[in-house]
Amino acid sequence: MNRPPDPFVSPCWPVAVGAPVWGCDGWAEMVYPTKTPRKDWLAWYTRTLNTVEGNSTFYAVPGEATFRGWAEQAAEGFEFCFKFPRRISHDSMLQHCDDEVREFLSRLRVIAKAERLGPTFLQLGPSFAPDRLPVLARFLRRLPRELPWAVELRHHDWFDSADNESRVNDLLRDLGIDKVTFDSRPLFQSPPDDAIEEKSQGRKPKTPVRQTVTASRPMVRIVGRNRVEMADSFLDQWVPIVMRWLEAGLRPIIFTHTPDDRLAPEFAARLLAKLAKAMPGVDFTLPRPPQSPEQLSLLD
Repeated sequence: MNRPPDPFVSPCWPVAVGAPVWGCDGWAEMVYPTKTPRKDWLAWYTRTLNTVEGNSTFYAVPGEATFRGWAEQAAEGFEFCFKFPRRISHDSMLQHCDDEVREFLSRLRVIAKAERLGPTFLQLGPSFAPDRLPVLARFLRRLPRELPWAVELRHHDWFDSADNESRVNDLLRDLGIDKVTFDSRPLFQSPPDDAIEEKSQGRKPKTPVRQTVTASRPMVRIVGRNRVEMADSFLDQWVPIVMRWLEAGLRPIIFTHTPDDRLAPEFAARLLAKLAKAMPGVDFTLPRPPQSPEQLSLLD
């Protein structure tokens, strides 16, 4: 496989920053050298950003060999944050799915053994309401404690600033499980500019935004716009929050979404530039892939 050269290593930033995917045709020159084969995209991605949402596992769980291949391609210090399969989280709603959970855990342990596993997050659908808190509690208590977990809630009654919210936060704190914040405010700040944004606004939820910390790896998923500068004011709100988390010894994880995936690295770079300004002396620059024939020859 054509791996990136040794000097092109995974960033050692104090935060984990990633995109919703690790492969996109429009990332040439930003993430991969031009004409990089698709099979090598992951290796390059892991040396540009230091985490990724493993959304593919939401739709299907590949075989063990695929997970081993992902682990082998990933740079040192990189973290996969896989999403629970929908057949567990949405179709079964966390019940009567023991076989599916066992299969998924066996795959996660392949990545964990390679020391490339970040928090795996359980995204619950908008119909999973607080009356199902006992179901959620039983499910989470059965998960192996040695692996890291996070939970994203979407039913609005979980955000009541009262009993429902307090109880689920207490549960997550008790188990040492992180809470996921989904911030779609940038996406919905104004009508869509194009068909891709229109589709995204039709699909993405508008859950309330919180700064709740329940463990050591608060996870934030921010959905911006295709004109990435439109999200600047929202990023400016997050930077001091992230700084406070870092000062408290936490290790935040931030995923930058754009309606058009081609722009996700640019959105990430914008966030990193703001963090760099707030943290002088830390190099948050996205590494650029080499383009010259001489540099490319290092990859052979």
